[in-house]
Amino acid sequence: MQCYKNGQLIDSIPLLDRAFHYGDGCFTTARIFQDRFELKQLHFERLTLACQRLSLDADLSLIDTALAQLQQQHFTLNGTLKIVISRGEGDRGYSLPLHAADVYVWYYPRVMQAFQPEWIESGVLNHALGLNMPHLVGLKTLNRLEQVVLKQEVDKQGWLEALVSDVQGYIVEGVSSNCFIRINDRWITPELRYNGVHGVMRAKILSRMQQYNIECEQGCVEISDIGRIQSLFFCNALHPMKAVVRFNGRAFEQQPYLDLFETLKLSQIDEYAKAAKLNEKKKKTKS
Repeated sequence: MQCYKNGQLIDSIPLLDRAFHYGDGCFTTARIFQDRFELKQLHFERLTLACQRLSLDADLSLIDTALAQLQQQHFTLNGTLKIVISRGEGDRGYSLPLHAADVYVWYYPRVMQAFQPEWIESGVLNHALGLNMPHLVGLKTLNRLEQVVLKQEVDKQGWLEALVSDVQGYIVEGVSSNCFIRINDRWITPELRYNGVHGVMRAKILSRMQQYNIECEQGCVEISDIGRIQSLFFCNALHPMKAVVRFNGRAFEQQPYLDLFETLKLSQIDEYAKAAKLNEKKKKTKS
């Protein structure tokens, strides 16, 4: 693991950093595969929106500065990037410091493979999410204590992921994923009005569904609808489809997932990266 702060390699974080004291900041987690920062534009758009909502003055070009240094040190980049925007150092109290935010980039190297559906068992958690301040809905802030508690329950169940409801009785998302649910042969994804994270992979899949004329509603799914679920998959930036084959003891067919995965071409999730790779091959052929 390596960490860069504002484009400089570091091995420690300041004691007065408000990310530690208050969770004052935002973050995104991305997959880097064969030197390609997948869904980069969507990640940057999400960070930009979060910085605007949180009044964080962040120079996001420092992310590319860190990546350039990583590429000089590694033959090929494969793994996970975690990008954290912190308010930076400050005195005690909630008042905002006047300086620019700090941009952290963590790189966790690991062997990566092309996407394929991942088959999992799942269920519904007992713990429920609270309602967010409207200004913060959809943002991926550094306050993740709810997810820590939910993950503890998931681990006790022996699941990789599970559905999470809110205190009003509506399904919101997974612990660290968004979800797509098939009921009455139609796909629906929770609309995230009061809580939840607007995930980059969720946005990409919704775009692909529109592109390939797959009807999908962004709407409400109540706890009472659980028994009518025909198919369910979770998605995040690190994987487009964790497909549930057993849910609350019920078996789900694999074929609807395979058909959707193929139709949406989810093994090739990043068209920009794919086009860049083709152009690179053409240049090498010409030379």
